[in-house]
Amino acid sequence: MTSITATEARKRLYKLLDEVAQSHEPVQIAGKRNSAVLISEDDWRSIQETLYLTSIPGMRESILAGMKTPEDECETELNW
Repeated sequence: MTSITATEARKRLYKLLDEVAQSHEPVQIAGKRNSAVLISEDDWRSIQETLYLTSIPGMRESILAGMKTPEDECETELNW
């Protein structure tokens, strides 16, 4: 993970926003008092969804089992 100072982040904020959105690589921003990590909104939402799904009892195991199911054994009905 790239690490930059808060001063540098302030100078390059708009470019950093574009970079993390495109690369999906977080950037650590180190300040004198605290540090933080900049990630894209899409990545943040993905992390939140993963945390939610893995908090449901049995969901992790269900997903792993589903990933092992051959495609021809899956139902293909779409309810749009």
